[in-house]
Amino acid sequence: MITIKSILCPIDFSDASKNAYRYACEFAKSMGSKVVLLNVIEPRPIAADMSLNYIPLEEDLAAAAREDFIPLVSEAQAKGVDISADVVIGMPAEVILQQMADMDVSLLIMGSHGKTGLSRLLMGSVAEAVVRKAAIPVLIVKATEKEFISEE
Repeated sequence: MITIKSILCPIDFSDASKNAYRYACEFAKSMGSKVVLLNVIEPRPIAADMSLNYIPLEEDLAAAAREDFIPLVSEAQAKGVDISADVVIGMPAEVILQQMADMDVSLLIMGSHGKTGLSRLLMGSVAEAVVRKAAIPVLIVKATEKEFISEE
């Protein structure tokens, strides 16, 4: 029998990651697992001109992410899901892989934007980098994927 103790679900608050969150909660409910939501704030390059104060600092972005987690955590807890959320500053793929190892999670469920061509080449693919190096099963959920979770 497969035992899934904990599920890591990286969230960037896009449609794809919100779909992944829903999948993670459904898996957790059916298998009695814990869900750990993770938002990774990518460090901003330091500007030579420090008068550019309109760019939010990583700490401000982290505080906003923590606020954005509140309704997701409340919704999952109301459905009986054991859930927690964390915000980490760093390079997304590296942080996700490190958190997988540190927390000894059983499954990773994450969204993918499905970028192709030049945008994928320039922006990279966090999901692809994680899948390539992950030592655990990974479920990739796309924003436009066929929906298997009913709204009951």
